Amino acid sequence: MDPGLLFYLILLVVAFFYASVGHGGASGYLAVMALFGLAPEVMRPSALVLNVIVSSLAFYQYSRRGYFRMSLFLPFAVGSIPASFIGGTIVVDPGIYKQILGGLLVVAVLRMLWEIRQKQIPFRDVQWIWAILIGAGIGLFSGMIGIGGGIILSPVILLLHWANMKETAAVSALFILVNSLAGLAGLMTADLQLDTRLVWMILAAFGGGMAGSYLGARRLGSTWLRYVLAAVLLIAAVKLILI
Repeated sequence: MDPGLLFYLILLVVAFFYASVGHGGASGYLAVMALFGLAPEVMRPSALVLNVIVSSLAFYQYSRRGYFRMSLFLPFAVGSIPASFIGGTIVVDPGIYKQILGGLLVVAVLRMLWEIRQKQIPFRDVQWIWAILIGAGIGLFSGMIGIGGGIILSPVILLLHWANMKETAAVSALFILVNSLAGLAGLMTADLQLDTRLVWMILAAFGGGMAGSYLGARRLGSTWLRYVLAAVLLIAAVKLILI
């Protein structure tokens, strides 16, 4: 198969699986871009653009089904948007941060898989102060390494029992969207460079994101979505640690 066609096909598949759980897929796009030798300076902004497209599709599908909760989204957004903008202006070697995040995601996946088999725990009220602080931390970290933060936010919400799986997907999708836009704005204050193949990358991500978000919001049950999310997070963790 032609390497260029394979590149776009993999992007489509990544977008499909991430969108099905309300994610944008930046961690996956970054890994694919690295494997295919894209220049480091175009990877972060290009991944954020794809994130905006796919998370928009996911939010549209999940919110249309009535899963979005503004009261859950707001405190995270208040903390994350300015922090993500600041993170986008910071130029660092993301290697150590990626390895730390990868390790934390493995722990989160194991915890989520264990909880699937346990008795349902009642949902708890959202603690605004903690949500704002968590949002700020996720936003800063995400802006620095070029992701939207959904792979961090989703397990946090689920493990704190602040929402069910589909509500988490809806909130994560909008969180990723605004964080990605803020991160792009931060990059624009520096030297923003985009890959010349971005239009084709957008088309591939759009196709995968449209199909995945529709399936996740309308067809898959919450338990299946948790397994898909666990798989997505585990793949993201391996990519962050090894690539």
